[in-house]
Order: sequence, then C-alpha cells, then structure tokens
Amino acid sequence: MKDFIKKFIFYLLRWQLSTPILAIVLIWLATLNKWAATAIANLIGGALFFWVDKWIFKERFLAPLWEIKENIKCIDCGKTCQGFRLVKTGNYNRLKDEKPEFRCEKCSKKKLDQLRQQGVKV
Repeated sequence: MKDFIKKFIFYLLRWQLSTPILAIVLIWLATLNKWAATAIANLIGGALFFWVDKWIFKERFLAPLWEIKENIKCIDCGKTCQGFRLVKTGNYNRLKDEKPEFRCEKCSKKKLDQLRQQGVKV
C-alpha cells in the first residue's frame, strides 16, 4: 500500500508539471487551429512524459518465476516425482542456468528457506 501511495503522489506531481509545459506549447501554437494545437501539444507531452511515467510505474518486484517438471530425480533426496526450481525473483536469476537443479516439494521448500537466509527476496 505504501508503494501505491508513493506512486500516486509521483503521478500527481507529474500531472502538475505537465500542465504548464503543455500550456506553453499551446500558447506557442496559438496561430494554428485549436484542435491541431491541442493534438500537437498532447503528442509533445506524451513524448516527454512517457519516460517519467515509465519510471513511476515500473514494477519493482516481480512474482517469483518457477519451473516445474514431471518425473525428475530430486537433486537432494533422489526421489522421482514432480520437480520444482526457483528461476527468477527480484534479486535472483537462474534463467541461463546450464544445469538446472530440480527438487521435490519438500526439498524445494528447504532450499527456498536457505535462499531467503542468503538474502534472496521471494
């Protein structure tokens, strides 16, 4: 909720900043048709504030990405079953792992606890 409020405040500030900038553009284009001037001002505003909005609304935390496979041999206990491996979180990335390690559900939970203790955000 705290992040939402922060994003909302940034958005309101951005909105207030856009008003005088777009007003200046409209004054500058006053000799044109009002509709054309408004359209051009909106295009300029969109080009400027696209980057600001992208920064404000970027997702800072992704839901953990898991890979699940059937009939694997658990790397820890050797049990043949459905296998799990954590692939990616905000500060953990094993997308390009050449030798992925799959674990049964029980061993996967243990490994997840170890990763949390090492500072991996899940």
